Amino acid sequence: MDHGILFDHARAARIGLPEAVFCEGKPFEAVEELLSSFGRGSGRPILFTRLAPEVFAEMPDHVRAAHDYHPLSRTAFGDTLPPRTRGRVAIVSAGTADGPVTWEAARTLQYLGIPHKVFEDCGVAGLWRLAERLEEVNSHDALIVVAGLDAALASVMGGLTPKPIFAVPTSVGYGAAKGGRAALASMLSSCAPGVAVMNIDNGYGAACAAARVINAL
Repeated sequence: MDHGILFDHARAARIGLPEAVFCEGKPFEAVEELLSSFGRGSGRPILFTRLAPEVFAEMPDHVRAAHDYHPLSRTAFGDTLPPRTRGRVAIVSAGTADGPVTWEAARTLQYLGIPHKVFEDCGVAGLWRLAERLEEVNSHDALIVVAGLDAALASVMGGLTPKPIFAVPTSVGYGAAKGGRAALASMLSSCAPGVAVMNIDNGYGAACAAARVINAL
């Protein structure tokens, strides 16, 4: 069945980043059709984001076998882009509760062929955890900082590194956190200059922003 989905196949030529498929909200049949078309060996790398584990589990066996699926990040891909030989990205998260967003960013970078490393549990409640890793973090060419609650990690990192920072507020937190809006406001209000802030839970967008830096090296 043709669901009328038109791919922007020329996007990579224009901006250096290929199109991805945001699966949340799409009809099951449309997602199945797309996964069937862009599986491993198709020669057409496509990243699928917000692909819920229960949806992927309902896919036919041959569709699931043709994709590398990561349930925590809710991402899948068949083929990936060729590995890059220059540029590395550090992904620094405040806590494991931020894992879905952290790993969405990591998986996007993996799909894009960009070397990266995840540094989890670097929240400001235990700054020694960040201090122990800071030298290695700063050896990378760009940083993605993922944090919920008060999102203070973005300001802290903004004062400790000269590298480009892309901060991602997450929806982690109790009542006053307001589904990530408090973290977003905190990051936008940061006293550390030059910290770029993404939308709430948008690990994919942060990875693409970091990729633009890496692509320019």
